[in-house]
Amino acid sequence: MPSGVVSLLQDLVRIPSVNPDNAPGTDQTGEAAMAAFLDGWLTALGAEVVIEEIKPGRPNLIARFAPLDGRPRVMFGPHLDTVGVGGMTIDPFAAEIREGRMWGRGTSDTKGPMAAMLWALHECREQLADAPVAFDFVAFMGEESGQWGSKDFAKRHAKDYSFALVGEPTSMQVVHVTKGSLWATLRTTGKAAHSSQPERGENAIMKLARALDRLDAELVPQLATFTHPVLGRSTMNVGVIRGGSRPNIVPDLAEAEIDIRITPALASSGGALALLTETIARLGLPVKIVNPHENPPMETDSGHPMIQSLLATDPACGLAGAPWFSDAAHLSHGGVPSICTGPGPIDQAHTANEFIDLAELEAGAEFFTKFVRGLC
Repeated sequence: MPSGVVSLLQDLVRIPSVNPDNAPGTDQTGEAAMAAFLDGWLTALGAEVVIEEIKPGRPNLIARFAPLDGRPRVMFGPHLDTVGVGGMTIDPFAAEIREGRMWGRGTSDTKGPMAAMLWALHECREQLADAPVAFDFVAFMGEESGQWGSKDFAKRHAKDYSFALVGEPTSMQVVHVTKGSLWATLRTTGKAAHSSQPERGENAIMKLARALDRLDAELVPQLATFTHPVLGRSTMNVGVIRGGSRPNIVPDLAEAEIDIRITPALASSGGALALLTETIARLGLPVKIVNPHENPPMETDSGHPMIQSLLATDPACGLAGAPWFSDAAHLSHGGVPSICTGPGPIDQAHTANEFIDLAELEAGAEFFTKFVRGLC
């Protein structure tokens, strides 16, 4: 029979909670069903559960085992959603166990870390109400797209918390520094014409291509000057490009979606959006920035007492940095010192055959249990 945390993870994986944005690959989307399951599970454990709807049918969940009475509060904070399932080579919701692994969407990112955190609360349930440090479980919607859940939570509730452990697959390393990001669309416009007379038109694709080439030559080296001893340099990637409708029409619209990864130094200097805007203006590029979405980097002092408690929980646990961003950055930006941690490597996240090693899952649950008991 599967162990408690393994059985729990099977339950979680078998509840589709695919983020509806960005090609979900299924019609079983949204976080409501996951939140409903966790509501029942945590209520049975003795928690007071609050559901806060952030977008229609897409809630955050907050579970408290002790009242808001002024004691220090620590949260376990994984996210409810997963990325899409299109192109997966396994059944995304079967939670099949074979070869010492569980296979399915979310086993790594981030239902595996979630299950390990939940099981620690299960094992410590008798101590939680009276512990000198209160432990809450908070599950966020929308992490895989706009992070609306953590942003809303930080605005409403950051004042109540002294520390956050955000569930992500880090092989149980304590990720205390991460890059931020700017996602933006660059748009050029032109004038449509028949391709047999291109001189009568204005080719938006060519305008965009030339602009991107200038940004690669001018902006990318400038980004590289904003460095961090753990995270390296700030970077830019052009990930999506689109334009035109037919080969015999001069295109009047073209767009590129870019991703700039932001070190703390770049954030301190004003951020990526300000630098991108200034560079486009300085170079006189015929580009409009559309729908920019900037996420802050995170840098939590490694000397924080909770980080030191985590490191003392297991000698194999160490400090790490990561080039990706997560809900932890928004919590940290809102005033809650935060880190990311959880079982399983990030390499398995979002893959076509996502899995988690069961030994790593069980070790993660044991780690979190030991950590909680050490503060109770």
